[in-house]
Amino acid sequence: MTSIPVGSRVSLRTRRGFTVVAGVLAAVLVLSGCSAEETPKVAPAPKDLTLTIGALVPESGSLEKFGPAVSAAIALAAQDVNDAKANLTVNVETRDSGDSTGTTAEDAVAELLAARTTVIIGGLSNGVSKKVVDKITGAGVVEISPANDSPDFSDYDDSMLYWRTSPSCALEGSALGAEMADRGDGSIAILSEDVLCGPLLPRAVGETFQRGGGEVIVEESINEKATGIDDQIADAIAAKPDAVAILGTTQAEKIAQAFIAAGYSGDQLFFSGLSLGERGSGFAAGALTGSIVTHPGLDVSTISDFTDRLLEINPGLKDFSYAAESYDAVILASLAALASQKITGEAIASKLQEVSGGAGDGEVATTFADAAKIILAGGTVDYDGVSGAITLSDNGDPQGAIIGIYQYGSDNVYTRIN
Repeated sequence: MTSIPVGSRVSLRTRRGFTVVAGVLAAVLVLSGCSAEETPKVAPAPKDLTLTIGALVPESGSLEKFGPAVSAAIALAAQDVNDAKANLTVNVETRDSGDSTGTTAEDAVAELLAARTTVIIGGLSNGVSKKVVDKITGAGVVEISPANDSPDFSDYDDSMLYWRTSPSCALEGSALGAEMADRGDGSIAILSEDVLCGPLLPRAVGETFQRGGGEVIVEESINEKATGIDDQIADAIAAKPDAVAILGTTQAEKIAQAFIAAGYSGDQLFFSGLSLGERGSGFAAGALTGSIVTHPGLDVSTISDFTDRLLEINPGLKDFSYAAESYDAVILASLAALASQKITGEAIASKLQEVSGGAGDGEVATTFADAAKIILAGGTVDYDGVSGAITLSDNGDPQGAIIGIYQYGSDNVYTRIN
């Protein structure tokens, strides 16, 4: 598993005049025959807080298959918060986000804001979030996406109210570049569809590969909708790179097929995300053997305790994508409310980096119940969740992100290798 990881302020009071004051006080005490006793400080009792969280979940549209696991994860997280009896009650309001077509997402956000939510979990796609982020943050409400990977959100003007538990795709580029460098320090070509992540993804691949001692001899931006890309592909092949990074989905199969026809073997082909999908069904048997794929997220097989609990909520679940990230989003928001002792969006946002371990020297906890005990005892917590260490940066991005490495076998089906 390849992980691409990221202060509390101290105010000092002046002590000038302390000696004189102490001397006078001692004299008074001696004259009066009194003894000085310190009054113990008692931490104020925590408030009983009720936090209403909005769940912007795809129940229709092209992302519908991800909705059930995300809904189950949010419900499970709310259950864990409420069961901890830590002076915090979480209520969840769920609405359909649809996909980036139509006005389903905008209508859903309007309803969630009317329900007085101060945190909204979602959307899943970059397109959905780009349609609603201004409306959410403009209302002073926190948005935490469990799936957005666009680098546009890293420096978005969001009044520090937009956060995500999924990494920017630029981190995936660094992971892919490192994997390519580990397997050979020769030359590479990079062919990328800008729509996938913009220029940051290929730049991260190239810069990381070059730091490993290799050379980028071709870098082509491919139009996802173009039909006349044959010349670009031919030029890349003619440069005779030792390997090629294929970054995109729409044109990925066409590009890979061209390189294979030119004599490239599977172990010279590298892909980002779900370029070809789990199964390369459009290829001859064995054509992809050894090809490497990167994809954000932890290995679901390693969190069976978590997925078993999700199945108790929804026994029909088959796909657990984004469930861990959704669960952690709810837990982080809840811990931030507890730490701030407020349920406003601004107050919660002010504590999200701290409770995730991105700021301050917190004590690590891996469950809400344990984390809440630390906060209620007056401490600072560093929550390491189901999805990983998280460690949110001050721009809202997780720095403890996990990028999985997959490899295609002779059956043209990939499996996770790291």
